[in-house]
Order: sequence, then structure tokens, then C-alpha cells
Amino acid sequence: MTRARDITEYMESLMNEEQRQVLMRFFKTGPGQYGEGDEFLGLKVPQTRQVVKLTAHDLPLAEIPELLLSRWHEVRLCGLLILVAQFERLATKRLEHDTEAMRRRDEILTTYLRHAEQANNWDLVDLSAPKILGHWLLLPTALGDGTDHYKRQQLDLLAQSSNLWRQRMSIVCTWKTSQQGDASWCLRYAEKLLHHPHDLMHKAVGWMLREMGKRVSMELLRAFLQQHAHDMPRTTLRYAIEKMSDSERKEWMSVRQTKANETKQRTRT
Repeated sequence: MTRARDITEYMESLMNEEQRQVLMRFFKTGPGQYGEGDEFLGLKVPQTRQVVKLTAHDLPLAEIPELLLSRWHEVRLCGLLILVAQFERLATKRLEHDTEAMRRRDEILTTYLRHAEQANNWDLVDLSAPKILGHWLLLPTALGDGTDHYKRQQLDLLAQSSNLWRQRMSIVCTWKTSQQGDASWCLRYAEKLLHHPHDLMHKAVGWMLREMGKRVSMELLRAFLQQHAHDMPRTTLRYAIEKMSDSERKEWMSVRQTKANETKQRTRT
């Protein structure tokens, strides 16, 4: 299958009505929920990955936007995972500084960001952002001036967006940079998004802080918490300290609770 239309038709032929209803509930597609209006075929992720395996090598980049613009959640996921597979194939150590590979990686990254709002649920973001955007942060690029300053500008645009999914990309992509021992990206965007109003962002920020502590430095995580634990969302703090001992988790939660009690007291008076 070398055309987006063929991939879509094949995936539509696998529709499972019972599983479709399960997924629509799980991904909160009801009125007023974060996934409102999203439509599912009822495919399980391994089924979508199998389609990716069969098509990623041969599908032209120009075909992928048609998948990303699909009404179907699983078809959009397929398009995103094809981008991931194509990016990773061009990001090996051997190709890291190869001019043609760099150009093609930049094209994939540009396509991804241009259609970022099509990754409109947490799974679509989480399965793509670290492996495309996060990996790009660690590699040479010909975009802009090619520096970390330019890369920060691109993530700042995502973090400052009014779109929840773009914002989530800016923090979740730091999973990859933390895996490679660089805490700076996580700390920058955790601070920027720390007081975001949405619970999905509370979870994402806490999750990335936890991963940064585990992969890079628990002391850096503790230093961040020393500054922010007293007023960060409870969910964020709970996720961030998940890998700590029971006693330490209780200490950090008590810091936040003490501050909350003080705030209540001032409000009453």
C-alpha cells in the first residue's frame, strides 16, 4: 500500500463496532469531554502497528497528511506512527550528520508540526512527540539557525499555544531528551506549564518530571520540588514523586498540604 487512500480503506475494513464503543468511552469522546467528537474504527494498537510495518517504508511523505487529516482516530495514529518510523530510520548514529538524512528529518518534523492539532488526544501525542520532536531536539538540523535557541523557540510556540495537544507535545517530547541525560528541556517546560488548568497537563508534567528524576538526577527533581511543591497541582506532584520512597512521598505531599492549609486560613480571615 503506497497510497493513503488504500491504507484508509484497508483500516476501515477492519472496523469493530464493539471495540469502537469501548474506545469512545475510554478516550472521553462525549459532549464537553476532552476527546469530544473523535471517531474510532475500533482497532487495537497492535493492528495499527501492523499496518505501519507494512507501509512505512514505501509510503511517500506527501501521502501522510491525508492520513493525519482523517476522521478516524486510528488512521491518524497510523499516519503519526509512519512519521515516527521514517524519522527513526533517518536518525541512526550513521546518519546523524548526513546532509540528506538531515534534510528529510527536517521535512518530517515540519510535516508533524504543521499538522500538530491532528494529534488530538493524549495517546496520539504520547506515541509520536518523544520520537519525532524530542529526538529532533537532540540532532543536527538545517532549520532556522540550527541552534538550541531556535529549537527552544519552536517548543515555546507549542507551549504558548491555546491548543491543549500542542501544549502537551512541548512537555511530553522531553521524555526523549531526559532519556539521553539532558534535564534542561524537561525543567524548562515543566515550569512553563506547571499551573496549566487541565488535568491532562497536570499528569503530563508530573510524568515528565518523574522520568527526568529517574533518568537524569533525583537531586535535580528534588531541587525543582523545593521551589514548586508548595503550590503545584496535587496530581502533578503525586506523579512526580511516584518513584520515591513512601516516607519521602509523604514529606513532599505534606509540604503542599501545609501551604494549602495556610491559604485557606488567610482566606477565612
